[in-house]
Amino acid sequence: MMKKANILVVDDDKDILEQLVAVLTAAGHDVVTAEGEVQAEERLIDARPDLAIVDVMMENQDSGFMLSHKIKKLYPGTPVIILSSVSSMTGFKFPLEAGGDKPWIKADSFLNKPVRPELLRSEVKRLLAGMPARA
Repeated sequence: MMKKANILVVDDDKDILEQLVAVLTAAGHDVVTAEGEVQAEERLIDARPDLAIVDVMMENQDSGFMLSHKIKKLYPGTPVIILSSVSSMTGFKFPLEAGGDKPWIKADSFLNKPVRPELLRSEVKRLLAGMPARA
C-alpha cells in the first residue's frame, strides 16, 4: 500500500480543483488547495507538500512555471506535475527530458487537461514511489 501523501493542488478553475481533490482524496491522500500562485505561495511553508500539481496559466500566463520554480527551490525533492490545457489547445509541447528546454521547466511531469483520473492516480503514484522518505 502506498504511503498517504500531502499533495498541494493549485488551479484557478474551481471545478477542476474540486475534481482533482475528489480523485486524490479517494486515492487516500491529504490535499491542500490554492486558487492561484499567490495563495499557493502563502500555503507552501505550512503545507510542506510531498507532491504538487500546478496549473500553468493562472494570474499570469506563466504562473505555474514560476510556482514550480519556487516549490523546487524550497523543497528540491518534491515532485511537481504541471497540468494545463495549453498543449491540447495550441499543440505546443513542453519537453521535460534532459537537454532542450529542461532548465527552465522545473517539473517532473506534464499532463494535459482534461486529465483522466486513472492517469492522474498513476502519475502521482509513480512520482511518489521515486521520492525518498521524509524525516
